[in-house]
Amino acid sequence: MVAGVGYGLATHDSVPPADPAHTFVVLDDEGRAIVAAIAPIMLAGALPDDAPAHDAAVVQVVAGFDTAVAALPLAVQDEVRQLFSLLGFPLTRALAAGVTTSWSSASADQIAGFLRRWQFSSNALLRSGYQALHQLILASWYANPLSWRRIGYPGPPAVK
Repeated sequence: MVAGVGYGLATHDSVPPADPAHTFVVLDDEGRAIVAAIAPIMLAGALPDDAPAHDAAVVQVVAGFDTAVAALPLAVQDEVRQLFSLLGFPLTRALAAGVTTSWSSASADQIAGFLRRWQFSSNALLRSGYQALHQLILASWYANPLSWRRIGYPGPPAVK
């Protein structure tokens, strides 16, 4: 039965963004691919429009996400790992998120639909998962100095 349900689902073929400047502590390849797929949807309109700059910004968001989670208590890090295990395994990804392809192959509409369903779910655990992804992805981008110019933030004041 389970084999039949899983027939046709994409396997772990997500390609994580490369960032040789960052040593990942929490996110594995699958976790990086998930964040790289979700971040452009959550940050629609905030990331650079130019394709190379956009791709570089996504790589930095993924690294920032890892840095942010690595600074959290170990129990919270474990919860994030569990969330990414759920979203990374093909059968649970399809059942819980409604995404039947790898994250790197998922369309923007599929990812946006998943995020909407979790954001407005009657299930508190799914809403919490959405909030965790949302807060960490937004914090990862807006903590990055590259995001400041687009929002008119001059940066922190110089300390004398």
